[in-house]
This record gives sequence, C-alpha cells and structure tokens, in this order.
Amino acid sequence: MAPANGVPLRRKLEWLIETLVRVLGFSAIGFVAMIFVFLLFEGVPAFLEVPLDNLFSVRWYPTSGLFGTLPLIVGSLVVTVVAMLIAFPLGVGTAVFVREIAPSWAREVLKPLIEVLAGIPSVVLGFFGMITLAPIIRETLHVPTGLTAFTGALLLAYMALPTIISVAEDALDAVPKSYRDAGLAMGATQWQTIWRVVVPAGRSGILMALMLGMGRAIGETMAVMMVTGNAARMPASLRALFLPARTMTATIAAEMGEVAHGSTHYHVLFGVGLILFIVTFSITLAAASVMFRRRTRGGLR
Repeated sequence: MAPANGVPLRRKLEWLIETLVRVLGFSAIGFVAMIFVFLLFEGVPAFLEVPLDNLFSVRWYPTSGLFGTLPLIVGSLVVTVVAMLIAFPLGVGTAVFVREIAPSWAREVLKPLIEVLAGIPSVVLGFFGMITLAPIIRETLHVPTGLTAFTGALLLAYMALPTIISVAEDALDAVPKSYRDAGLAMGATQWQTIWRVVVPAGRSGILMALMLGMGRAIGETMAVMMVTGNAARMPASLRALFLPARTMTATIAAEMGEVAHGSTHYHVLFGVGLILFIVTFSITLAAASVMFRRRTRGGLR
C-alpha cells in the first residue's frame, strides 16, 4: 500500500514544484513590466511638459529650465562604445586563450579568477579610478584633469571583461570538437584552426557576449559618476574623449535626491531613466534573439 499512496503524493509534489517555477518565472516578467509602467507613469509627463526642442537640446541646466538630454545620451554612448572597443578584443582573446590554448590546470585556475573580477564592488573600482587611474591619465596625456570620459571607459571596459570572457568562452566551448579535428586534418595550424574555424563557428555567441557586455557597461552608475568628471557637455571632437563628461546613470544618481517630487526636473530625470531602460532592454533583447537563432540553427543541424 505504501508505494500506491506514495505515487499521488509524489505527483502532488511535482505539480507544486512546477507551479512554483511557473509563478517565479512569470513574476520576473511581471517585475520588469511593473518597472516599465512606473517609468512610463513618471517619465512621460516630461515629454508633455518640456518642448522637444528643449528636451533634446545640448544644454543641461535644470535650474534655468534647460533640460537638454543630448549631452547625457551622447556621453553614455561615447563612454560605452570606447569601453567596448577596449574590452571586446581583450575579452575574446582571453576567452580563446582559456578555452583553446591554456592547459587544463591553468584553465581551472583562470575561470574562477575571472568570475571573481565580476564581484568587485563598483564603488571600489571608482575609488581606484579616482586615486590611481585618474592621476596617471592626467600626467601621461597632459590633460587638465584625469576625470574624463576615457577614464570612465577604461573602468567600464574592466567591469565588462568578466561578462564578455565568460559568454565568449561558453560560445567557443559549444563548437563541436569535430570542427577542430577537421581543420587540423586539412593541414591547418592550431592558430589557423582557431581563427578561421572555431571563432567563426562561435561568432553568434561572441556577438552575444559583446551585447551583454555593452548592456553591463551602459547601465553602470557609481564608477562612472566618480571618474568621468560629471560635466554635461556635448562632445565636439575626438579631444572631448579626454575631457569630463556625464552619463545618464550618473545624472540620475546625482540629482534625483535633490529634486522636488512631481517637479518638471523630477519627471525629466525619470524620462532619462525611461530612455536608458529602453536602450538597455533593446540591447538585451538583441542578445537574446541572437542566442535564440543560434539555438534554433543548432537544433536544425
């Protein structure tokens, strides 16, 4: 009788676990939807209260009624793009070394160390950037201050490296061993096999690593607020990379605590947050679509 009574109990337990998993899954989607609705509720009034030619101008002086968000948007994009130009080749090269070249004992040491890098608090990196990195940049490049967009890009590149390395390494690990064997059997060297066979075969996963790293970088707040100088100025040339800049996240963090609730400035900051949410969500969605296409093609093969 015990086994017969145990079967319904086990089925009920399985049903309970499946239901709990579904609830947790839908709750995550619900939380994102609620955040988006909240941003819409608080941010849309900015587009109604402030004329678009003011909202998307090049001057950010909220105390004077000037709410130009272009310097903030462009500043975020400049810092993020430069960070990815630094982090992406370095991250992919490290992933190739860890997966294809390093001996097994070194791989077992390097992979946990890479994961540890992701756990360093951003405020610690911000202090490092202010105390150590900024003076080096000021003295080396002979610029008025070391708190520049380039300094922020260097820190963001470092912070995005663990994500890029981990995802790219997983993408290379998913390439079948038969691809490597075929390349070597045709007379290719190890490096030729890696760069002409393995890396192209994992390009969708490597592209996803770039997108996830970009999403990680563009959403960073504390580190960039501490090292970029926080000057809302529109970049006019390449020299602006070595001048202070301000990002959307730094603006929200620096000014949200000082504005009156329900004021125009308050709603504009939420409008900036809404723009940032849409940009970050679009990057994440693009990465997810790349991963989905990769899995679909893998299933078809």
